[in-house]
Amino acid sequence: MSLVTALVYRRRHRLLGRLVQEALALYGMEVPAACEIGPGLTVFHRGFGTVLHPYTTLGANVTLYNGVTIGRADPWVPQEDSAMRRVVVEDGAVLCAGAKVVCKDGVLTVGAGTIVGANAVLTRSTGPGEIWAGVPARRVGLREGAWAPA
Repeated sequence: MSLVTALVYRRRHRLLGRLVQEALALYGMEVPAACEIGPGLTVFHRGFGTVLHPYTTLGANVTLYNGVTIGRADPWVPQEDSAMRRVVVEDGAVLCAGAKVVCKDGVLTVGAGTIVGANAVLTRSTGPGEIWAGVPARRVGLREGAWAPA
C-alpha cells in the first residue's frame, strides 16, 4: 500500500483526520471524509490533482490515476439545490489520468470493471466491463479477460 493510499484510508481518524487531510492536500489530493471507499484502492502517481466529491462511493479494488475528478455537473447551483445525489464507482473500475466523472442528476454509476480513458469526460452511467473514452465520453469497447475482482 502506498503512502497516499494509507493516508486516504486514515482521513477519518478521530484525532489525526485533519492532519491527514492536510497531508493529502500537499500531494494535491482532495478526498473528503464523507467519501465511502472500499478495500483495495490503488492510487498511481501519488494522485496529484485528484478531487473527489463528498458524495462519492468507490467500490473494492478501484484504481485512480492522477488528475481524476469526480463531481457535480452543476457547480454553480448550491449543493442543497443540486439534483445530483451520488457518484458510485463499482468494484474493479479504472479511472485513467485526467478522467472527469460528472453527475448532473440522480446517481451516476461507473460499472464494475469499467475503464474510463485518459482525459475522458463521463456524464452518464456505464455498464460493467465497458471502456469509455472521449469528450464527451462514449463507449468504445468492452473489457476482456478476468477483470472482475476475486
